[in-house]
Amino acid sequence: MSYNEILSPRCSINMQPRQEDPLRFCWIERTNQKRKLVFLFYLLLSLPVFILVSRDCFAEIIRSRAALTIDATTGETLFSKNPNRRLPPASTTKLMTAIVAIENENLSKVVTISKKASHTTPSKAGFKERDQVTIEGLLYAALMESANDAAVALAEAIAGSEQRFVLLMNEKALAIGARDTKFINATGLPGSGQYTTALDLSKILSYALRFPKLREIIGTPEAIITTEGGRAFYLRSTDRLLRSDKKIIGGKTGYTNKAGHCFVGAAQGETRTILVAILGSPSRKNLWVETEKLISTNLQGAPP
Repeated sequence: MSYNEILSPRCSINMQPRQEDPLRFCWIERTNQKRKLVFLFYLLLSLPVFILVSRDCFAEIIRSRAALTIDATTGETLFSKNPNRRLPPASTTKLMTAIVAIENENLSKVVTISKKASHTTPSKAGFKERDQVTIEGLLYAALMESANDAAVALAEAIAGSEQRFVLLMNEKALAIGARDTKFINATGLPGSGQYTTALDLSKILSYALRFPKLREIIGTPEAIITTEGGRAFYLRSTDRLLRSDKKIIGGKTGYTNKAGHCFVGAAQGETRTILVAILGSPSRKNLWVETEKLISTNLQGAPP
């Protein structure tokens, strides 16, 4: 076979690019667009379900009996788990003790420590009977060290007895809208008939933050107070986050065997300030892990 025969029309190869059918091309484009629209439609439908499942899974991760995160400015609930469940408050009680004290007495007033106050255990600053301490000094000890002797001394200085002081505490709780809260002492020590909720606890902290002195105290990692006689007491806040997280405004811890580990605190980010309340954590380690998780997840407005 000659060279010319090989290249004859019968066996020639057309090397020209194939011409696309315009109508066929248009149909393909429209089909692809429809597929994209259907995909986006189902994606949007599934989004609320994804968020709901995500939040439910996040709630399961929180092992504490109750937890709540709210926007301090708008009151918007950012996360909740049993926010209205009544639980023992432990030493978060001392936030209300401090509120009633600061509203009813001058910070510079000198208080003489009673025998009852000096013997209140287990957590205490170590005041002795007849020590003289200012209201301000007692507030630092009660809120930073969670000192029970300081809390009882405050109650006696304001109302004459702890029992009468508790009446003022419960009246104040109702006044600020903490209607699922009842106190039986100024310390949070165990006893029947006392309770609060994560929601009420956030209301109490929000009210406490209105007082610059209380805001200053719960935001202080370390301090030294002295009695009128010159005895010095080194105080270290039980709020561990003050020493590890600059976003923390401050807070109050609590613990009893029945209450478990508790915390209520505030944190400030670039776009919002949030309140976090946790009741009934199984361990102190878990308490801080969950608190940091709630803060980091909700502070910048991102859903869990």
